[in-house]
Amino acid sequence: MQYQAPANDLRFLLFDVLGADRLHELEKYADATPDLISAVIDEAGKLAAEVIQPTNQAGDREGCTYDPETRSVTTPDCFKDAYKNFVEGGWTALDAPLEYGGQGLPHTLKFVVDEMVCSTNLSLGMYPGLTHGAISALHAHGSDELKKVYLEKLISGEWTGTMCLTEPQCGTDLGLIRTRATPNDDGSYAIEGTKIWITGGEHDLVDNIVHLVLAKLPGAPDTTKGISLFVVPKFLPESGERNPAFCGGLEHKMGIKGSATCVMNFEGAKGWLVGEPNDGMRAMFTMMNEARLMVGMQGLGLAEMAYQESLGFARERLQSRSLSGPKNPDGPADPIIVHPDVRRMLMRQKVLNEGMRALALFAGHQLDLSVAHPDETVRESADDLVQLLTPVVKSFLTDEGFNNANTGLQVLGGSGFTTDWPLEQLVRDGRIARIYEGTNGIQAMDLVGRKLSLKGGQLVRTLFGTLSGYLKDNPEAPHREELKNAMKALETATMWLATNAPKDPEQAGAAATPYLRLMALTVIGYLWSRMANVANEQLAAGEGNKPLLESKVVSARFYFEKLLPEVDWLLGDIQSGKDSLMAFSDDHWAA
Repeated sequence: MQYQAPANDLRFLLFDVLGADRLHELEKYADATPDLISAVIDEAGKLAAEVIQPTNQAGDREGCTYDPETRSVTTPDCFKDAYKNFVEGGWTALDAPLEYGGQGLPHTLKFVVDEMVCSTNLSLGMYPGLTHGAISALHAHGSDELKKVYLEKLISGEWTGTMCLTEPQCGTDLGLIRTRATPNDDGSYAIEGTKIWITGGEHDLVDNIVHLVLAKLPGAPDTTKGISLFVVPKFLPESGERNPAFCGGLEHKMGIKGSATCVMNFEGAKGWLVGEPNDGMRAMFTMMNEARLMVGMQGLGLAEMAYQESLGFARERLQSRSLSGPKNPDGPADPIIVHPDVRRMLMRQKVLNEGMRALALFAGHQLDLSVAHPDETVRESADDLVQLLTPVVKSFLTDEGFNNANTGLQVLGGSGFTTDWPLEQLVRDGRIARIYEGTNGIQAMDLVGRKLSLKGGQLVRTLFGTLSGYLKDNPEAPHREELKNAMKALETATMWLATNAPKDPEQAGAAATPYLRLMALTVIGYLWSRMANVANEQLAAGEGNKPLLESKVVSARFYFEKLLPEVDWLLGDIQSGKDSLMAFSDDHWAA
C-alpha cells in the first residue's frame, strides 16, 4: 500500500499539544510560521510516498555491490534519481545553518521529515541522515577554514559525510582504537587504520565523501582522553586528487541492504584536525547524540509503516466470524479487524506509535528551545531534558519500533512471513536500529551512569519538575492517578539507584535497561495525558477533527489501562537488584 504521512497527528501534536506553532516567535526561527510548518509536513509526505517509497523494496532486493578491483560501491539503480530529487528539494538543508546555505528551520521539522523518510526507505535515508551529524560536528568544532571548505557542499547534499568510529577490535570502548594520525609538514595528518560498519563509506550517489575519523596522535594517551577527530575527504577539495581512503568491502547484513555499510581502510590518507588535539570525544558526541535521535526516528518510521500495512491488511483479510455475530453478513467471513486479539495488536501499534511520536517531537521541541529561547533559564531546562531523553528516545523508539514491526508481521499471519509483503523487510531493517549508534544497553548505562548524576542530578529534577508542574496546573488532567503512580515508581527507582549504585556499580548495570524503559513509559504517559486533555477540551468546544480527537481519548485510555501498568513490574525488577543476575559462576553456564 502507499504510505500515508500522519499529517493530522503531526499537526495535532505540534500545534495543539506542544506549542511548536509559536516557534516563529523566537528570532532564530522567525520563518517557521504555522503555514510553513504545514507546508513542510505536506510536501515531505508527498516526497516520501511518491519518490522514496517506490525505491524501498527494489533497493532491498538489488542491494549494494562492491567491485574489489576499483574498491568502489554501486548503490541500487533506483536510488540515484530519488537522492537527486531529495537534494534538489532542499531537504538536506532543512535545519542547517543559514550562513552555509542551510534553511535554518527548527530541528523539530527535521524530526518530522526523518520519520517520513525512514518509514518509506530507511536505507536511502541513511546517506543524508548521517551527513547531518558530520555537518553539526564541523559546525560546532571545525576551524573557519574547514567550515568554508566543507559545510556548503555537505549541506547542499552535493557531498555526503560519514562517522568513522568503530574498529575490528573495539566498538563502544573507543579507547582501544588503533587508527593513527601522523603530522605532515603542510599541517595535515597522515591517517592510517581500519574502520568497520561505516555507513555510506563508499557509494556512487555523490562526487565526494567526507569522513570524520577518530584517531590517535603520536604520544597521545592510550585511552579515550587520547582521541582526536579528523576530517578526511575521499577527494582532496583543492586538487581533486584521490585520497587513499578506500573501501575494503561491504558488510553482509540481514537488512538495510541498500545502505552501503563499509570496511574502510585509511592508507596514509590526508586528514585535518577538527577541534583541539585529544578532544575528539567531545566532538564525536556532537555527531553521536544527533545520530542517536535520528536512529530513534528510524524506529518510529518503521513502526508507522508496519502499522499502516497491518491495518490495511486487517481491514481486507476475511477470516472467521466475529465473536459477537457477523459483521460482514453478505460475505463468507468477517475482516480480521473485528477479532479482539487482532485489535489488541493493532491498538498496541497505534497507541505506542503516537506516544513515541509525541516523545520524539517533545524532545525535538525542547532542542529548539535550548538553542533559540531568549530566556537563559528556559534554555537550560530545555537542554536538561534533551540530554536526559536522548538515550530514551534512541532506545525506546527502536525497541518498540522493532516490536511493532514484528507485531505487524503477526497481524498478516503467513503472508507476513513472505517477501510478497513488506513486513518482513521492515522487521529485518528495523533490527539494526537497536544496535548501532550505541546499543540500547549502552544507552541505558549512559542514562543511569552519566545523565542521572550530571549537574548534581539537575537533569532528572528538571524532568520531575515538568511532570509535577503539569499535574499542578491541570488538577483535572485525564488519568491523573495512573500518571501519579508511574511518577512515584520512577522517583522510587531513581532514589534506589542513588542509594545503591554508588556502593556497587553492578547494581546500576543490572537496573539500567528496566530504568530506561520505566522513564520512557512514564514520560509517554505524561504526553498521553496532555493529548487527551487537549482532545477533551476541543471536543467540548466543538472544535477540531472529531474522529481524531475521539481516537485520542480512547487511545489514552488504552495506554493507561493496558500499557502503563508495566511500570510496576519494572520497579520490582529494579528493586530486586543484581543478585540472581550475577550469581552464576563460570561452570553454571554449561550445566
